[in-house]
Amino acid sequence: MSTDAAQPRTETALDRIGIPHPLRWGFLAVLIFMTGNGTETNFISPHIEGVLGSTTGTVSAIISMYGVAVFVGSYLSGALADLWGPRRVMQLGAAVWLGFEVLFLISLSIGSLPLVFLTYFLRGFGYPLFAFAFLVWVNVVAPTERKGAAVGWFYVMFTGGLPTLGSLFALGAIPAFGGGTGGETGAMIASSVLVLIGFLLAQFAVHDSNGDRRLAPQGVPAGQVISEGVRLTFRQPKILMGFLVRWINTAPQYGMFIILPAVIAEQLGWGQSRWLTMSVFVYATNILVNAMFGAIGDRWGWRKTVQWFGVLGSAVGLLAWWYVPHWVPAGSTWGFWVSVAAGCVFGCLLAGFVPMGAIMPALAPDFKGAAMAMYTTAAGGSAFLGSAVVTVVYALGLGNTAVVWAFVLLYAAAFIMVHFLRVPEDDKSARRRAVNAPAV
Repeated sequence: MSTDAAQPRTETALDRIGIPHPLRWGFLAVLIFMTGNGTETNFISPHIEGVLGSTTGTVSAIISMYGVAVFVGSYLSGALADLWGPRRVMQLGAAVWLGFEVLFLISLSIGSLPLVFLTYFLRGFGYPLFAFAFLVWVNVVAPTERKGAAVGWFYVMFTGGLPTLGSLFALGAIPAFGGGTGGETGAMIASSVLVLIGFLLAQFAVHDSNGDRRLAPQGVPAGQVISEGVRLTFRQPKILMGFLVRWINTAPQYGMFIILPAVIAEQLGWGQSRWLTMSVFVYATNILVNAMFGAIGDRWGWRKTVQWFGVLGSAVGLLAWWYVPHWVPAGSTWGFWVSVAAGCVFGCLLAGFVPMGAIMPALAPDFKGAAMAMYTTAAGGSAFLGSAVVTVVYALGLGNTAVVWAFVLLYAAAFIMVHFLRVPEDDKSARRRAVNAPAV
């Protein structure tokens, strides 16, 4: 038993809203770290093109390989947390990010395409190792009855930094460093300072022994611990279903990023700036309600919240986001804001998936990190699934509306799978809530 578990402490206001008090500074650390990581989000592709004189296709390949590193790093974050403990994995993630960011900037300065490719790829392992290892830590420390809320708060910090505050930081930093390519380079250097601050805060302000110990059972070989996520997927059908549900979760978001910009900006006549405004509102809504849906899951049930709010709600919201802009007068101001409201329905109900982060480790209590490895791998793979659906539908000669309905069908499959993701912790919490409910 850990020291922390053996010493009861007074519950704080943060505990009551779902933020475990011992990890409070870790949540802020994730926000700061991810703000630094997200600074380059909206300018890295044209920046590389401008500095190296590369083609869009070459830069796209660089960004795609970065995505592969994120995908693999998302799996390793949970697997290594099981083996070493979350804190060591967070240390590794920060070291990888900072080390290869320096080498990436040097590679850009000397104009070496191969080194840019290599260093940016390797830097991609950094943020998932840091952030998702902390998510494993949250799952270990948070009490069952508030686990959904804790995961929700994690995503408030994660998505609050990437891309929201990161983009805002870039807006201020680029002109502060002189604008243009030089300003972008200055912003990336400054973003490294934010990443370092986030790491130092997590390293020295978070005091909880659960982060410093191996989470997997003693005596299990290292190779088995690292591969346990994949082994669990084959051994337990529920882990596979949970993986698929989380994989489907945000895939439509990435698919809409592909088809909607041209539809909103050009076909419906609202222009690029209004498309960007719409996307900000839609995903700001998501950030605002992540913690709320985590709390709803804790009170109403994790599985029911995912099934009815996350899956069904997101399907309805997705259809609204697609059809409402086509029903209102194209180019009209009031029609634009009605369309934004429809998109916000999707952004809001997408947060209904938050309790999946509590369900997955509960499916494999002896290998929480391995289960979270599959969860975070699915999260990292959603971008691939979203773009793949668009590619396949287009290859079949079908249009954008067919893409939307393809995502609705995926949500239908997720609705069925979630029905089977019942976990004892969720049922126990429901019984405790029933017992503690005030008499009418």
